[in-house]
Amino acid sequence: MSEIVTISVDAMGGDRGPDVVLHGASLLFANHKNVRFIFHGKQEILEPLLKKYPSLISISQILHAEKTIAMDEKPSRALRQGRGSSSMWRALETVKEGKAEIAVSGGNTGALMAMATFCLRPMQNISRPAIAAIWPSLRADIIVLDVGATVAGDAQQLVDFSILGSALARALFNLKEPTIGLLNVGVEEVKGLEQVKEAANILAKAKNAGFRYHGFVEGDDIGKGTVDVVVTEGFSGNIALKTAEGTARQVGAYLRDALKADIFSMLGSFFAAKALRALKNKMDPRNNNGGIFLGLNGIVIKSHGGTDEIGFKSALELAYEMAQDNLLEKIKEGVKLFPSQNVQQDVQQNNNKD
Repeated sequence: MSEIVTISVDAMGGDRGPDVVLHGASLLFANHKNVRFIFHGKQEILEPLLKKYPSLISISQILHAEKTIAMDEKPSRALRQGRGSSSMWRALETVKEGKAEIAVSGGNTGALMAMATFCLRPMQNISRPAIAAIWPSLRADIIVLDVGATVAGDAQQLVDFSILGSALARALFNLKEPTIGLLNVGVEEVKGLEQVKEAANILAKAKNAGFRYHGFVEGDDIGKGTVDVVVTEGFSGNIALKTAEGTARQVGAYLRDALKADIFSMLGSFFAAKALRALKNKMDPRNNNGGIFLGLNGIVIKSHGGTDEIGFKSALELAYEMAQDNLLEKIKEGVKLFPSQNVQQDVQQNNNKD
C-alpha cells in the first residue's frame, strides 16, 4: 500500500447531510496529512460545501452521483435502483476498482450491506458478512459482532463470525490467540438456542484455528471484557449496541445533574475537571463511531447516520487506521488459519443427526 491513504466517502449518506461529512473529513486531515478523499454525491451540492473547508480542496475529488439512497429505503429496492448510479454504490465501486483503500458511509445500513455484498463479494469460505464494533470494556477494547447485518444467524454464520472476529482481533490488538465467547442467556452448556449450542460444539473442537474458544458469555461479560471477541447474531447484537449507547448517555446525564445539584457538588466537579473530561470522552459514543463490515473483499466502515462531525471524524479515523495497517490482507491471512471446509461438514453432520 502507498503512503497516501485514500478514503472513498458516500457524502450523501446520513441524517444530517453532507456538511457533517466534509466537516469530519477536515478534522481528520488536521491530524493526518497523508489522507486523501474521494467524495461521491451531487456535484452541485458538494462543490459549494467544499469551499467552506479550504484545507480539503487540494486533497479531495468529487465524483458526481445522481441518486441518494434514503435512510428508510428497503435494501432490495436500493440495490435495484441505486446500483451504478447512487453515491453509496459509487463509494463501494471505487474500492473494488482499487482507487481507494476503504469506503465510509453513514447511510442506510441494510442498503449498504446489500450493496457491499453485491459489489465487493464475500471472501472465500465465508457465508455471510458481519458488522463488527470495537467496544470499550473494563479490561481493554474488545470486538463484538454481528451488530446488525444478519438477523437470526445459523450455526455456520456464528462460526464464520468467530473466524472473522478473531482475525480482526489479531490484526488490531496484536493478539496471537484471541479468546472467543458466544453470547447466550447463560453460561451453562444446556442453555440457549440450538444454533448457538451447535456453533459452540464446533468451536470447542477447533484446533490451531488462531483463537481459543472460551465458552458462553452473558450480556454483562461484554462490559467486563471477559473475552476478546463476543460473537452473536445481528438482532441481539444490535440491541446490545444501542442499549450500551443509551446507557452511556443516561449515566452521563445523571452525572451532569448530580454535579450541578449544589455548590459543594459544583466545587467538587471543578477540582475533578480533568478526570471528568476523561470519563466523558470514554463514555461518548461518538468516539467509538463506526461499524466494520467484515467478510468482504474490501473494508467498509458504517458511521451512525445521526452523528455529528465529531462522530463522522471518528469513523474516518477508524477507516484511516485500518487502511494504514493493511487490515484487509491481515484478515484474509487470518481466515486461512481456520479449516472452514471442516466446519461446514460438521454443521451438516450435526444437522443430519437431528
